[in-house]
Amino acid sequence: METAAPLAVPAATPFLDHVQGLLPEGGNLSACLTCGACVAGCPAAGLEGMDPRKFLRLITLGLEDEALKSPWVWMCTMCRRCLMACPMQVDIPQMIYQARQSWPRETRPKGIMGSCDQALRTEGASAMGARSEDFEFVIGDILEEVHESQPGWEELQAPVNKQGAMYFLNQNSREPVTEPDEMVPLWKILHLVGADWTYGTQGWAAENYCMFLADDAAWEEVVRKKVAGVESLGAKVWLNTE
Repeated sequence: METAAPLAVPAATPFLDHVQGLLPEGGNLSACLTCGACVAGCPAAGLEGMDPRKFLRLITLGLEDEALKSPWVWMCTMCRRCLMACPMQVDIPQMIYQARQSWPRETRPKGIMGSCDQALRTEGASAMGARSEDFEFVIGDILEEVHESQPGWEELQAPVNKQGAMYFLNQNSREPVTEPDEMVPLWKILHLVGADWTYGTQGWAAENYCMFLADDAAWEEVVRKKVAGVESLGAKVWLNTE
């Protein structure tokens, strides 16, 4: 009678030691059953010949260098579907994040890095580099168009920098830059439910590419910029559309 092979014990490496030191119970990295549940729901599975299960097995079998240097670590969406599907709760997304941090910043994807740096440079934390005054102008322009062309919505409002509003609303900066009409449906919903809300010119952008870049300091700086915007207007609840 054949017996089941024992689970692989992760080889000791600086990377693995670091990850296991961050996660409760070592992130369960040695508990993988190789069942493939993580792969089934992964939108990045198969890209660059990699998937969550293969990535984890490379790490646990001591082939860390191959796993960490794979461009696939930047194709992961960090959606955490693999963790939700895993019966053993192996935290692969945390491993991916740490793998990204192992890359020198200047070698990380230029698109993600550029978006992060744009957010750091702009008052509104816009990854598109959109200025706050342009954001406010677009809101007014689209609102005026709705008032003139959509009967029954003459009272629709999209306040900016309203002091003491209940809700501070973030907005993905792609909409005001490329698809401004896409902002209107949410305004209408908030109007119909009688929500007391506002945008702010400080920290108004919803996205944070610094998180995807695995740049902790920049990620925190962008979040603090958004928090400062919420607090400056005295809003009670922060609504982030991302």
